[in-house]
Amino acid sequence: MSNNILVWVEQFKGQAASASWEAIGLARTLAGSLGGQVIACVLGQGVGAVAQEAISYGADQVLICDDATVDDFRPEPYVALLAKAVKDQDPAAVVMVASSRGRDLAGGLAAEVGVGVIADCTSFRLDGDKFTATRPIYAGKLLSDVTATARPVIVTIRSRAFPKPEPDAARAGQVTNVTPVLAEDAIVGKVVEWVTEEGKVNLADAKIIVSGGRGVGGPEGFAPIRDLAVALNAAVGASRAAVDAGWIPYAHQVGQTGKTVSPDMYIACGISGAIQHQAGMRTAKLIVAINKDPEAPIYKLARYGVVGDLFQVVPALTEEFKKRLGK
Repeated sequence: MSNNILVWVEQFKGQAASASWEAIGLARTLAGSLGGQVIACVLGQGVGAVAQEAISYGADQVLICDDATVDDFRPEPYVALLAKAVKDQDPAAVVMVASSRGRDLAGGLAAEVGVGVIADCTSFRLDGDKFTATRPIYAGKLLSDVTATARPVIVTIRSRAFPKPEPDAARAGQVTNVTPVLAEDAIVGKVVEWVTEEGKVNLADAKIIVSGGRGVGGPEGFAPIRDLAVALNAAVGASRAAVDAGWIPYAHQVGQTGKTVSPDMYIACGISGAIQHQAGMRTAKLIVAINKDPEAPIYKLARYGVVGDLFQVVPALTEEFKKRLGK
């Protein structure tokens, strides 16, 4: 078995997921400790630029499959290709992002290769000759350390839980073209169409999130939330109660049944902080809570709390931020 770390670089239409560079940064640290190399896997069509980006972020080698069968994400051809890469490269670990695709791919790859998976890690490190990961359990109420006793181990990492390295355009690396494992007629799943929402900040990548809950009172109550988000160049989030009420689309939902986020700052407005919501945002670096109820559970997580009417507090914050940020 080699001391190399294999990383799947997630991309869509030639645009790499930012968290994939965080995965490469983690792999760079692990490979440095092991004396190995970082091998990135880039699958898609017209993804040569992504391969070069992977090198600039820290990959020593890139395995690239530029083929129509992997143009769109489908588990069957992706699992087959990565399984072959694992067999050929014999890495110590395989790292990928804990996105919906990453979770799908990690499980399929583990079953195909016959190894274990540690999912949704917020820490992954080398302890002696073994890998140890930290991951949330019980809806985020506890953190569990998990040790992998066999190699290779597959891990998925939570977005924004690991530092993103600075790219170095001068870095050199080896790019190797690989052929697909499955022909198109052997792939059962077909992509019919892609539907994307335009003009919205991705919650998973957002550095700042301003969220509204039941306390906003209705769809119009998100107006001050959006104003504050614009002032801070932030994404707009929501609790399940607000989404279930039809006040805001599901794409904004943060929590156990929505998005799991780890922003630099999370501002919860009118959100009581049920454990299901906490599961999706408790790893934020800084939590600010605004709620009229001084006993709201969200205050147990918050670094800063304002007990008051969000319709008075949030506009005041927005105006002050505009002044200080020169907007």
